Amino acid sequence: MSKPKLAFFKLSSCAGCQLSVLNIEPVLLDVLGAIDITYFVMAKRSNYHGPYDIGFVEGAVTSPRELEELKNIRRECNLVVAMGTCACFGGIPSIKNFTGMTQRQMEEKVYSELWDIKSIPVQGIDYYIPVDHYLRGCPIDLEEFLTLVKSLLKGVNPHFRFHSVCNECKLNENICLLVNRGKACMGSVTASGCNALCPSLGRECEGCRGPASDCNAESLAKTFSKELGLDKADIVRKFRKYAGNTSEFSKGAGDNE
Repeated sequence: MSKPKLAFFKLSSCAGCQLSVLNIEPVLLDVLGAIDITYFVMAKRSNYHGPYDIGFVEGAVTSPRELEELKNIRRECNLVVAMGTCACFGGIPSIKNFTGMTQRQMEEKVYSELWDIKSIPVQGIDYYIPVDHYLRGCPIDLEEFLTLVKSLLKGVNPHFRFHSVCNECKLNENICLLVNRGKACMGSVTASGCNALCPSLGRECEGCRGPASDCNAESLAKTFSKELGLDKADIVRKFRKYAGNTSEFSKGAGDNE
């Protein structure tokens, strides 16, 4: 019986999620006994065309070329996984959507030679194709990655709970950085799954995993303004940094006002 074929693809991103996969070498070697990584340019010299059983896509769509590549990935893969916040929501690249510039103005600001540059507003991959599963985070959480791979190999759907990071802080008995330290922590509106990594190290949550299932971004934005004294521009930047394309974080940024 042939092993399931896995493929890893990169669109516009920093490649941090793919690098994270490579950083689990001891466990990855065990998983390799059950799978065939057929395509992974960052890790392999020899890569092969599909079809593939599972395709992991890192990065957002920022150009017509990437859109065509993404559509081809969807055709070649039985299951498609959005890997990381850029693929899920647009991520850091999506900040350009809110600059007020035209695509041409943005291209002129970034590039010195424009003859071969074609860009479009940044979107996560499910804006264009059906996506079967999501791995949030910047970068992804490795335990979630392994859970997803093991579940799919068993033919079952993984059960990820996207309550807020605040729940994980309470489980870790962390001091609340918002209430006790006056830090602009996004944990109350951000999806869990990272084991409250940043707050556990004394750093406020930046919202990299996108909105939680019970997200109340408007309320948190008011708290940032009235209780912490953040100005409107700072609040908007916080909600647009990773998942500004989502309807939930758009409310925090006041885009519907």
